[in-house]
Amino acid sequence: MSEEKAKISTDPLLFEEDDQRVSLVGIARLANQAETADTGHLTEYRALKVRSILNKSVSKRGLPFGKTINPYRGCEFGCRYCFARYTHEFMELRDPELFERLIFVKQNAAWLLSQDLRKLRAGEQIAMGTATDPYQPIERRMRVTRSLLEVMAECRGLKLGIVTKSTLIVRDLDILKKFATRNQLAIHLSITTPDTKLARILEPRAPRPDLRFKTVAALRAAGLRAGVLCCPIMPGINDTPVAFDAMAKRAKEANASFFAANPLFLKPCSKGTFLDFVHEHFPSLEPSYQKRYEENAFVSKAYQQRVADLLATVVKKYGLGRRREELQPVREVYPVDTGPVQQSLWPEKAKLPPSVQTDVIRRRFSA
Repeated sequence: MSEEKAKISTDPLLFEEDDQRVSLVGIARLANQAETADTGHLTEYRALKVRSILNKSVSKRGLPFGKTINPYRGCEFGCRYCFARYTHEFMELRDPELFERLIFVKQNAAWLLSQDLRKLRAGEQIAMGTATDPYQPIERRMRVTRSLLEVMAECRGLKLGIVTKSTLIVRDLDILKKFATRNQLAIHLSITTPDTKLARILEPRAPRPDLRFKTVAALRAAGLRAGVLCCPIMPGINDTPVAFDAMAKRAKEANASFFAANPLFLKPCSKGTFLDFVHEHFPSLEPSYQKRYEENAFVSKAYQQRVADLLATVVKKYGLGRRREELQPVREVYPVDTGPVQQSLWPEKAKLPPSVQTDVIRRRFSA
């Protein structure tokens, strides 16, 4: 085992702060009791006992869903901008890197979901993958996400949205199609940029963008509603009209059901990680980001509107559908940008701009 993995596995201060034992309650206590279920490259997976799988959505952003499902806590993809790093803080794991190095696999997920669904109100929407990717690499072995889909496929009248960056979702085409015959399903492939080099440093362990576009095409060919979620839109990096146009064109070529985008949402837990990324790869933008996100996790209303307008323009141009019906009309047509498709790290391209069923899971844990 590598030194890094050994440190994660044996560090006695993993759940301590300032060399003083903290009082662990709730999810933090359960996380502290979790036993190692598997290991990967610099990553440890732990079996986490939980009391529920279907969680209530608590947000000030006016999200359309009331319930969320996250089969895992933590995500191995390691996206520099990920806002969900705060979820590890609930377990007193405050090192941001632990979010992508110490992954918790929820036990008895299928059985718990079958109980939770009995309490679901009619018409209430469920979102899967809002905090961690349900198809991250460990899903290949643990199959927790598939076990949950198997439970929901036996239901009727559910409304489910899935968000993922992973090509692994095509493994479950059979159960997704079965679910969609009696329920409403929308699949969102998160693709931030078509540039593989940029994606590799921004989302270091996620599948390549071209493979994600192919995944959209495969889902559509299977008759499922699937679209592209271009998030986050990062000022000075992937927010030009040309960048929007390039993404929408690829979405159209993949026969995407819709194309959506939202600006970068930078919570304190992810701010340091993302700003380190900007400092290393886009140093000219660092002062702008420091100022823009100094006191607020959200961009300004004016910038939000600019993104909405750019989005509406390309959606109309390529005849793409809408993710939801909240998209505002275009206020004005922005001039054609003759600059790069997006901020580039490579001078020869462009200059920097100025500005599973329960027993199956149990066997895997005990193997």
